[in-house]
Amino acid sequence: MTYIVTDACVRCKYTDCVEVCPVDCFYEGENFLVIHPDECIDCGVCEPECPVEAIKPDTEDDKDGKWLAVNSKFAEIWPNITLRKDPPADADKMAEESGKFEKYFSENPGQGT
Repeated sequence: MTYIVTDACVRCKYTDCVEVCPVDCFYEGENFLVIHPDECIDCGVCEPECPVEAIKPDTEDDKDGKWLAVNSKFAEIWPNITLRKDPPADADKMAEESGKFEKYFSENPGQGT
């Protein structure tokens, strides 16, 4: 098992989770975070840190493995992030929206830390 980041993170990108990760397995895109499934040690400390409940065990990937595939792909190409950053200005507003991946997801990398 590993943890995955799901749709709720898109354009919210709260980074509280990255500071508690003991193995630094988060990677940053322009408007989304992912977890590297081969680096995640399944400790689960990140899950309760996410204010929008975007982090789930991969056993709860209700999209036939979609989120595991997204996390796997982009963890290989985006920069590692280990420090908390301020969320986007409209993060609270975006937290209530669903279906954000199809509307807003960007493949562009973030800056990492």
